[in-house]
Amino acid sequence: MWVVIAAAASLVLAGCSSSSSSSPNEPKAERAPDRFTVNLDTSKGPVAIEIYRDWAPIGADHFYQLVKAGFYDGDRFFRIVPNFVVQFGIAADPQVTARWKTPLMDEPVRQHNVRGTLTYAKTGMPNSRTTQMFINLVDNTGSLDPQGFAPIGLVVKGMEAVDHLYPGYGEAPQQPLIEEQGNAYLQSQFPMLDFIRKASLQ
Repeated sequence: MWVVIAAAASLVLAGCSSSSSSSPNEPKAERAPDRFTVNLDTSKGPVAIEIYRDWAPIGADHFYQLVKAGFYDGDRFFRIVPNFVVQFGIAADPQVTARWKTPLMDEPVRQHNVRGTLTYAKTGMPNSRTTQMFINLVDNTGSLDPQGFAPIGLVVKGMEAVDHLYPGYGEAPQQPLIEEQGNAYLQSQFPMLDFIRKASLQ
């Protein structure tokens, strides 16, 4: 099942991630704070994203758990569509990706997909959100809100770093290969991709 964001003629693909039973990185149900900040130490500089649980509680709780588990550490920004979105969220290690593959239930869109908002990618099928996220580079309210993309937070610092993530590979990285091989594939074929050194909770 591939995750898709459609806007005009563009598609944003996203993969899935999953759950296992015997790893320190296994998914753990945990309620997130009503409001919390995720700091991304990226190769282009620091980015701070404030998450608001009342925007989308299921998504916020899951993102909190993912960050706490270290899921996004080493993660590549594998797809950048100028004037649309920046996408990330397939783990550096394929085994970690596989552990978090359980999809989330859909939630109503309570906030608009304006520039800087953080939103889960999903397919056109119901309840298909997993681990892949995108940051809106422009106001995508008209195209993404009607499709049910529910933002969970907003970049409050470092949007200039997001704007300067390397866009040269376009849509060339193939999701199935990222899921199967992780960063080994991306580093060998797309070495210029920017990345998250560490994602941490504040």
